[in-house]
Amino acid sequence: MLPKLKVMNLTDAAAARVKEIIENSETPIVGVRVGVRNGGCAGMSYTIEYADSIRPGDEVVEDKGVTVLVDPKAVLFLLGTVMDFRVTKLSSQFVFENPNQTSACGCGESVALTPANPEQLASAGA
Repeated sequence: MLPKLKVMNLTDAAAARVKEIIENSETPIVGVRVGVRNGGCAGMSYTIEYADSIRPGDEVVEDKGVTVLVDPKAVLFLLGTVMDFRVTKLSSQFVFENPNQTSACGCGESVALTPANPEQLASAGA
């Protein structure tokens, strides 16, 4: 049996930031939940929220000692994505290197995403 394909991976910086978020949360959380929503000038935007529990259907990603939950509606849009955390002089934010992204708006707040082909998932061992 082939190992299950991981929906996304985290960089060391992203894992460190998720760990910091979990440790500094005022209430117990299991990790963060990542998803996508319709909106913005390019069509979709990424979402991140505290996850106090694992919901039915969540894709659980364990990477570098932290837990990231992927909303089930976002799995095909996020397949193969690398989640990073970057700090610049003007901002600090999670960024997503997503092979399913076809374009982005000029302000960087929204993206155009094409869902991964389910046949590719089957051949990749998912």
